[in-house]
Amino acid sequence: MKTVTTISELRAERAKLTGPVGFVPTMGYLHAGHLSLARRAREECASVVASIFVNPTQFAPTEDLASYPRDLARDSHLLEDTGVDLLWTPTPEVMYPEGFQTWVTVDEVTKVLEGASRPTHFRGVTTVVAKLFNGVQPQRAYFGQKDAQQAVVIRRMVQDLNFPIEIVVCPIVREPDGLALSSRNTYLDSAQRQAATVLSRSLNAAKDAFHAGQHDADKLRALVTEIVNAEPLADLEYISCAHPDTLQEHKGKVDRVLFSMAVRVGRTRLIDNLIV
Repeated sequence: MKTVTTISELRAERAKLTGPVGFVPTMGYLHAGHLSLARRAREECASVVASIFVNPTQFAPTEDLASYPRDLARDSHLLEDTGVDLLWTPTPEVMYPEGFQTWVTVDEVTKVLEGASRPTHFRGVTTVVAKLFNGVQPQRAYFGQKDAQQAVVIRRMVQDLNFPIEIVVCPIVREPDGLALSSRNTYLDSAQRQAATVLSRSLNAAKDAFHAGQHDADKLRALVTEIVNAEPLADLEYISCAHPDTLQEHKGKVDRVLFSMAVRVGRTRLIDNLIV
């Protein structure tokens, strides 16, 4: 596996790769969820590029940029073992050089859910992903379902800006007790780690109720809220019952729905989702 930092190094090495090229953008501190994306890309593409970049523009001033976990040496070994051909590790100066002033903004689907509580987040996400796409020029890009709104936003951006890239969204990878894998899980102490299972438990309860015939959006949201509120260490930020493609909140009877939620456990903010 070759590792590059600058744009010129990336372009020189990218030119040597056989297509189709699959791309896995990450912020590092990799877990099994990230590696599942790389393995999927390896199965479907002739060449695989990954990136590791902790993107400062998607963090609000009150969020955990400085403390976000990093371990580049470990991540590099994991990606190489998974079969990645090229790793791009740009610095903030490479991605946002002095005088940088251009931003990519997707409107409606960024105003709800994560965007409602983190209003600058998706502008940072779409801008950096557009830059990563322009640098790597892949035929396919791989994202996790865990960041459900991000996947919707990226698909919208790719469609609207005519990027010739197929967006592949891969299933959430979970711990045996149901907790969705996340780099932020490392912030949880043992009691908080146990409490964090309330996210998947409440979503599964909504799924079970849906399959048992409860299709009223308000009652499904109320069910999830009740289960989360019963966990003393959990603080529900939002529960959504929305259309999986538009993210418009459902009212009344539903037949296809994206349940998504954000919950604070201690100081750690966790997200999870489920499509039924």
